[in-house]
Amino acid sequence: MNPQLLVMIAGGVLFTFVILLLLFGGDGTEASVKKRLDRVGGTTPAKNLKESGSAATLRRRTSDSEIALLDRIIKTTLPNPEKMRARLAATGKNISLSEYLMVNLLGILVSYLIFAYIVKWGPVVAFFMAIAVGLYLPHMVTGRMGRKRINKFLATFPEAIDTICRGLRSGLPITETIAAVGLELPDPIGIEFTRISDGVRMGRSLEESMWEVAGRLDIPEYRFFIIALAIQRETGGNLAETLGNLAELLRKRRQLKLKIRAMSSEARASAMIIGSLPFLMFTLLYFVNSDYIMILLHDTRGKFLFGGGLTWLSMGVFVMKQMINFEI
Repeated sequence: MNPQLLVMIAGGVLFTFVILLLLFGGDGTEASVKKRLDRVGGTTPAKNLKESGSAATLRRRTSDSEIALLDRIIKTTLPNPEKMRARLAATGKNISLSEYLMVNLLGILVSYLIFAYIVKWGPVVAFFMAIAVGLYLPHMVTGRMGRKRINKFLATFPEAIDTICRGLRSGLPITETIAAVGLELPDPIGIEFTRISDGVRMGRSLEESMWEVAGRLDIPEYRFFIIALAIQRETGGNLAETLGNLAELLRKRRQLKLKIRAMSSEARASAMIIGSLPFLMFTLLYFVNSDYIMILLHDTRGKFLFGGGLTWLSMGVFVMKQMINFEI
């Protein structure tokens, strides 16, 4: 076997293993007391901290990597590390920023080897294409993981509000009903409400703990819930009735989204078929007459045509996606 091809296969297998590890590795649950403390805003146990006054304080963990040099590079070179941390936290996996960057570097390396030695592009073109692919694939995977987790959260969120309403009608305080939701409902909603309950037990306010979860999930429906609690706390009234109305509103909102998705299914199917046709034809022509189709990849004029075609195709897919994407 060609040694270069063997290197490509080994690199592809390694990259695939890392992506699968991101997708399925770790369940996002913490059983020990130390990990439960880490859930509450990334804090460390108070006994490991030096007291600066009469009371011990909990301090946030600000390190993104155990390697000091890599941690310093992350803090000095990344333009918006907080946004990236929130994106990784939305996946529900324990993915640090340093691990994510290592996956990006691995993806760039494997992509460069493929473009330079298998597709046989020039070093400059292969380098820039490898950067694009190596940065896009982990970004796409983490985004898909985050959307999947958010959809699971929204599917059981009205049921969680109903559980809180039943607890309030039976005379339980709001903090106890939130803890009950964390124990009774499955993840991801169970673990997020458990984090809220743990934060309150550690001395944080209920609203502060809930807004921290909102920063991780970034869901409008969940922010509605926090605002409803804040308004009721200031103005008074029947909280159970308010939350019951909110749960009904969220169910109708979800039904409307599903209806829009069903009505736009034909347009989405057409977009997928039209978008996949060029790649299908390229694959068929490659097996029928590889020398004919590989001119697009080996000849300079073919590379320009290939790049222009991908650009216009991406613009068309983006326009079609915006046409069927409705905000409610």
